[in-house]
Amino acid sequence: MQIYRTMTPVTTETGCAVALGYFDGVHCGHRQVLGSAVRYAAEKGLTPAAFTFELPGNQTLKGGRILSLAQKHARVEGLGIEQYLEPPFEEFRSLSPEDFVQKVLVDCFHAKAVFCGKNFTFGARAAGNVEMLHTLCEPRGISVHNVPMAQYGAQAVSSTRIRAALEEGRLDDANAMLGAPYAIDWTVTHGKGVGSSRLGTPTVNQNYPPDALQPCTGVYLTRIRLGDRWWPAATGIGRRPTVDDSANAAVTCETYVPDFSGDLYGQNPVLEFHRYLCPVRKFRTLEELSELIRQAARDSQAYFAAQTVK
Repeated sequence: MQIYRTMTPVTTETGCAVALGYFDGVHCGHRQVLGSAVRYAAEKGLTPAAFTFELPGNQTLKGGRILSLAQKHARVEGLGIEQYLEPPFEEFRSLSPEDFVQKVLVDCFHAKAVFCGKNFTFGARAAGNVEMLHTLCEPRGISVHNVPMAQYGAQAVSSTRIRAALEEGRLDDANAMLGAPYAIDWTVTHGKGVGSSRLGTPTVNQNYPPDALQPCTGVYLTRIRLGDRWWPAATGIGRRPTVDDSANAAVTCETYVPDFSGDLYGQNPVLEFHRYLCPVRKFRTLEELSELIRQAARDSQAYFAAQTVK
């Protein structure tokens, strides 16, 4: 997938079918919009493309970032998008709806078709809606396709609902709405060495950056991509009350990968969250904490072994 980080014409010989949206989380609703553009492009001999944007200072529209940019890009590319325009919001925020259609859809994409949800807005101060998009596009020979909202639990899937599910520990709901396991790829950093020196369970530390949504604290069954394979793992998110009882202790994200040893510092391995196991709690002894970590890792190995059998 070719990624453009400024307003510039994309590479296309036949014109584009363009998915429009912010795509935070690349959830099921976004997947329907992106997938519709990809399928239409294949049928009509067009280039599958997407237009989105980045907010200043790594902000997000309605809360913390669900996915890193790298994860967002990987998931969009996995759906078949080939040309991806992601300029800073400031670069086009002042465009009128008319100028947005001309400068973005015509000049950058040579668009032949566009795809969006019913709540899509565009132009300065969100002055344009789907009805106006039809009005402005059709005289230019651009067909507009309004993609139905994806549903989960009799309600529309949204990034807001996914954030709430992650913050409340409802990982099954979050993953169902995302259409793929929630995942992070934060940089591995040095911890305090408690896992190695005192527990016998060395961990991979991938602490959350300030702009990212942090899920509910607790213990999770996870898997981590190291090299060319996935490893079952157990991940704890929390303040580690057994080893640090300070109320001001930082929240950490630590992953124990049984049978793995190696230097991962500075790398960005993908960590997928598959099952919420239990809350974080304070143990009387380090041995009890160590046993919880090891049991969670065994549970993770059993969980993924069962998935493989299926």
